[in-house]
Amino acid sequence: MNENREINALFHLLDDPDVEVFDTVANKILLYGKEIIPNLENLWENTIDEAIQERIELLIHRVHYQDLQSALRGWGRSEMPDLLQGAILTAKYQFPDLLDNQILTEIDRIKRNIWLELNNYLTPLEQINVLNSMIYNYFGLKGEEVSYQRRNQFFINQVIESKKGNPVTNGIIYQTLCAMLDLPVYAVKIPRQFILAYFDSFIDFSGPIDPSDYRILFFIDPIQGQIYTQQDVDTYLRRVSVPPVPSYFKPQSNKQIIQFLLEELSKCFQDEKDSYKQNELINLASILED
Repeated sequence: MNENREINALFHLLDDPDVEVFDTVANKILLYGKEIIPNLENLWENTIDEAIQERIELLIHRVHYQDLQSALRGWGRSEMPDLLQGAILTAKYQFPDLLDNQILTEIDRIKRNIWLELNNYLTPLEQINVLNSMIYNYFGLKGEEVSYQRRNQFFINQVIESKKGNPVTNGIIYQTLCAMLDLPVYAVKIPRQFILAYFDSFIDFSGPIDPSDYRILFFIDPIQGQIYTQQDVDTYLRRVSVPPVPSYFKPQSNKQIIQFLLEELSKCFQDEKDSYKQNELINLASILED
């Protein structure tokens, strides 16, 4: 975007000590959308005052955040929100210039390698053993329990680059690959766990889900692909003193998974200086509420 008189006038007011003046200026700058980011970056490079640089950085962040809100709304309203795309949008909160293709290409490469090993004669358990071998051995994906000190493990681009994620991001990669390979694997909401389940049929998320319409064959821990039976899960629930209820075994929609990812990511920003990021992420999660 070329400089014009109004933009120049607004930029000259960025050093105004009056907070109300700055807020008014900031709101007007935000109206230009992401096209104004190159102008702001150029202004930052030619500004010596660190306090003004911080204001410019905050403005650039707010422009990106505004754009992300719009993109996430559009994603949530689509007929079939793509899970991987939702994870990419989440990563763009921290990495606004992230290129989708780098992630999509790598996931497609893994998918093609798995597809070559699958055939119609394999049982569901044999299919998952093939997936586990390719994901955790060939690709080398590692997993760790959720830690809010390791925020990089919530960003799908960082997980693919480092090959180390947590149950949520590993689960998103795993479920994405299953969807691409036509395997009925979906996340379920077991308390204190993010776990996947292999269902006996595909789930239609366009309407209400009736638990009597499907059956879970077994469960998959996306940290390293460990298989669990219904009995294993029941034993776990007894151990943590949680009575089993049908909602724990209900498949989660892609919107619900990304909402959970955003809520979990928000917990990584608990320092006072990061409180605005926590609030922004909680707000993004609320966009996806049904």
